[in-house]
Amino acid sequence: MYSRKRKEREQKGTVVGIFHPYCNAGGGGERVLWFAVHAIQNQYPDVNIAIYTGDLYADPEEILSKAEKVFDVKLQRNIEFIYLHRRKWVEAAMYPYFTLLGQSLGSIWLGIEALNSLTPDMYIDTMGYAFTYPLFKYIGGCRVGSYTHYPTISYDMLKYVYRRVVSHNNRKIIARNPIFTMAKLAYYNLFALLYGWVGNCAETVMVNSSWTEDHINSIWKCPLKTHRVYPPCSVKHLTELPLLSDEEKGDCIRIVAVAQFRPEKDHPLMLRAMFELRSILREEVWEKVKLICIGSCRDAEDEARVKDMQDLTKHLALEKNVKFKLNIPYSELVSELQRATIGLHTMWNEHFGISIVECMAAGLIMVAHASGGPKADIIETQKGSMTGFLAETEEEYSKTLAYIICMSPSDRNAIRLAARSSVSRFSCENFEREFLRAIEPFFRLKQQ
Repeated sequence: MYSRKRKEREQKGTVVGIFHPYCNAGGGGERVLWFAVHAIQNQYPDVNIAIYTGDLYADPEEILSKAEKVFDVKLQRNIEFIYLHRRKWVEAAMYPYFTLLGQSLGSIWLGIEALNSLTPDMYIDTMGYAFTYPLFKYIGGCRVGSYTHYPTISYDMLKYVYRRVVSHNNRKIIARNPIFTMAKLAYYNLFALLYGWVGNCAETVMVNSSWTEDHINSIWKCPLKTHRVYPPCSVKHLTELPLLSDEEKGDCIRIVAVAQFRPEKDHPLMLRAMFELRSILREEVWEKVKLICIGSCRDAEDEARVKDMQDLTKHLALEKNVKFKLNIPYSELVSELQRATIGLHTMWNEHFGISIVECMAAGLIMVAHASGGPKADIIETQKGSMTGFLAETEEEYSKTLAYIICMSPSDRNAIRLAARSSVSRFSCENFEREFLRAIEPFFRLKQQ
């Protein structure tokens, strides 16, 4: 049936279907999507690109214009958008219990709608919905590729459940009950087996960091077809920005945090660190400190989360020192980075950290969580080659922020220059080159 659909479709040439239900969100995953599209358009201009999206209320021109404005990428307009109506089935809010399994099964339901709407020759998932791979490979007859930002389940998650640690994916009622803990461990182990099988259905696997690569290889067990392709970071023009002195930045010490307003980004940790920082700094210095939280909101749930953060800011008496900026254009983001001194990132096990790299390229001194991609790939903390700082608790963050604020300008500049010189390997050009190298076998076999 799908073979017949492929022959009867309007597009007679090669069709690359890219599965990205939240293509209009404006986050790091969307940056990967649009630079991947840009790379395919430049290398294979005759290929038809179709993007499966659930953004029903955004027309194609609106989506492409936003992508160009937010990510500073020039796209051709010959892109087809396949609108999906079942996106709600992959949202965590639909599954208060067994969330991972529910979302994964929901992605199959959404994938069926996508496959019925358009049967591509090549299917590339850029959001990590691995349970759609068998569907497109065995039923749709497509070549399947994936770009994984974050494993759906990792052995770190299993360790946290085993140690009965309370986290955003391990509720207190489960962590405190040994019977519930054992049941959840059994559920997670079974899910990991399923996740390993569906992930192995991809013919080429791209991952965004060595941390993700290690976890994917441990579960999918496919190291020979796994490629580490760092996400595209706008480092070229950011490294060319002049480094402003403290005097040029004005009588203000600006700390910038760039992250989507999602629960795993842990914005409350930023605010608690600022609360701790207030007790460390002298009052006249504290009055100069400003935290600017910059990020995009995907939906009403994210907007409610921002409102909660604003309420927490008032509760901690930080409203004069914390400001939220939502969905700002790229030009304004660059201006904020240039005027800032410190970059702040608090997500535990961040899979990579595009905003961390871009802050470093712009000349900020970065303080990130001591885990995941920031620790494994981006930030060097050894003396003599230091490019930033790592921390875990609010006390560690606040002490590190205070230390940077009190550093001499020459010591700060040494770290800024070292950080800038370290980020060229994360450029957009390098991403496009490595991405095309990973998918090139698909096109070579198609030509044969």
